[in-house]
Amino acid sequence: MSRGLFARIACVLACVVVLLLPKIARAHTIGLSNGEYRIEGDDVVVTLAFARGEVSALVADLDRDRDGVVTEDELTSAKGAIEERVLPLVRITTAGEACTPKLESQKLTELDGLTLTARYACKPGVPKPVTLKLFSALPKGHRHLFRELVEGEPPRDDILFGGHESASLVGKAARAEAPPPSSFVAFFRLGIEHILTGYDHLVFLLGLVLVRGKARDYVTVITAFTLAHSITLGMAVLGVVNPPSRFVEPAIALSIAYVGIENFLVKDASRRWRITFPFGLLHGFGFAGALRELDLPRARVPGALVAFNVGVEAGQLAVLVVALPLVLFVTKKHTRVPVTRALSAAVTVAGVVWFVARVVA
Repeated sequence: MSRGLFARIACVLACVVVLLLPKIARAHTIGLSNGEYRIEGDDVVVTLAFARGEVSALVADLDRDRDGVVTEDELTSAKGAIEERVLPLVRITTAGEACTPKLESQKLTELDGLTLTARYACKPGVPKPVTLKLFSALPKGHRHLFRELVEGEPPRDDILFGGHESASLVGKAARAEAPPPSSFVAFFRLGIEHILTGYDHLVFLLGLVLVRGKARDYVTVITAFTLAHSITLGMAVLGVVNPPSRFVEPAIALSIAYVGIENFLVKDASRRWRITFPFGLLHGFGFAGALRELDLPRARVPGALVAFNVGVEAGQLAVLVVALPLVLFVTKKHTRVPVTRALSAAVTVAGVVWFVARVVA
């Protein structure tokens, strides 16, 4: 294949990336909610944690004055609407008959969260299947962290989403027949999903490997990025350092643009770890948003943090295993300059567009 044809293909790919930006610029954040379910006698007590914006999407008059801020007074006034419109979206049944929900409390939490506690009055009997109708009412891609709590027993965790909308509360007596799945697996899957939909992080990694380098150079670059974002991911989720997302997300976009521009200036990747590490610290704060949105109890954070981070790394490595050979193939010596420049230009444009979109959002 001629050098000119390779260059034209690269330019087409760059144009495709730019055309897709309006869609993918908003796709980084996975909608998340957290639900803790506990059987008390025949009833089920459910505590749900949402981002306030998601509840506002379900209860249109939650933010009555339309100022973009939900207050405690507005939340109290909307109690009836929440009970009517939100609680039925969490459907619990016993022997095929729906349990009747009643809202017991609601409160605003830090980081723009909202927690609801409800009691579902059920007929006697277990198991009690839980089916979520949330996914048709919330933006595509929403995930719900399901956890059954039983006194004296390990919790049972699952992640529910469109296409996997149901789980069962089995109670204490049935635990021997239904051993709890590992919490590690649930958060591991969440980490993989988060990186695979984190297009900005993936474009950043693509930009890093576009520059000529030896295998050890790429390993050093990726290792530096991994170590750095693992540090800040842990610090942010544990509450040690928690910079606002309105600063973090635009800064991540600028890091992408910088890498794209630098590709025109550097000859190889031998010293790239020096910028990859500080940028990795920045991207770690971006990764942390997914776990912060879940509003997990502090005792659950360490285990969730490890599993989530391992999932992020697994997803990242899977993408690199596929992408790196392709990048090396299309940027081989006799076509490297035009192809690398076209792809680097696309990375730069992506970073700039994301920056503008996040600043004005």
